[in-house]
Amino acid sequence: MSDSDHKSAIIIDGKAVAQTIRSEIAGEVRRMSEAHGKVPGLAVVIVGHRKDSQSYVSMKRKACAEVGIKSIDLDLPEDISESDLISKVRELNADQQVHGILVQLPLPKHINEENILSEISLEKDVDGFHPLNIGKLAMKGRDPLFVPCTPKGCLELLSRSGISVKGKTAVVVGRSNIVGLPVSLLLLKADATVSVVHSRTKDPESFIRQADIVIAAAGQPLMIKGSWIKPGAAVIDVGTNSVEDATKKSGYRLVGDVDFEEVSKVAGWITPVPGGVGPMTVAMLLSNTLDSAKRVIA
Repeated sequence: MSDSDHKSAIIIDGKAVAQTIRSEIAGEVRRMSEAHGKVPGLAVVIVGHRKDSQSYVSMKRKACAEVGIKSIDLDLPEDISESDLISKVRELNADQQVHGILVQLPLPKHINEENILSEISLEKDVDGFHPLNIGKLAMKGRDPLFVPCTPKGCLELLSRSGISVKGKTAVVVGRSNIVGLPVSLLLLKADATVSVVHSRTKDPESFIRQADIVIAAAGQPLMIKGSWIKPGAAVIDVGTNSVEDATKKSGYRLVGDVDFEEVSKVAGWITPVPGGVGPMTVAMLLSNTLDSAKRVIA
């Protein structure tokens, strides 16, 4: 990546890339159905009535329908006991029509999330958060059955934009179990030299300024400024933060962890928020479900 003058960054259109991937998946599902009379099945479990969870879940169910994956829906009451929820997960583990199980988080306070997630069969862990899947992701020469959807989507955006990772300096901002940690492991597997910057890092800017690739997943609105970015770097913004905006009907707008206006003048590539990483997460969930079904059906 050169320091050549460029007017502004290439915007990586996550929505368009995700749509291409969904079309590819739909084709594979159709061929599986024709050859074997079976299609992949994704069980989506939601507990209670959180508005945000319900909108995420309906988006996932709609995406399944669009590509021909069978969506098995479990809408469970807020007050379900932990042991009853575990029984439901075990039923899904045993159901041969189900190739992926997704439990929408967060769960109600009286249920221990770790207990539930560790019940999901390793072969159906399409979210990729089972400790064994994360452990294999961390080990050289081992491959997890599934890679977490958002990190997988970040790497897919890089590769489909023609950005090679091998030998590059990459900085991940944030160390969550959902994005920061697994994406740093994926970059390492792809032969990048990786640093992870987090809330206890002294002078994060000095690390970020060295990076050919920046993956921002800190949950801090507009934290990364144009002056922090190496000219020509690829910037993937995972942040989704709502900030007050009186000009919007809702009273707020969504912004990333990256100051898009500033950074797009310096970077070589950048993902927008919204319309960057978000659509990729759902596409990767469908991709993981298809992969799971292929292990059993084809």
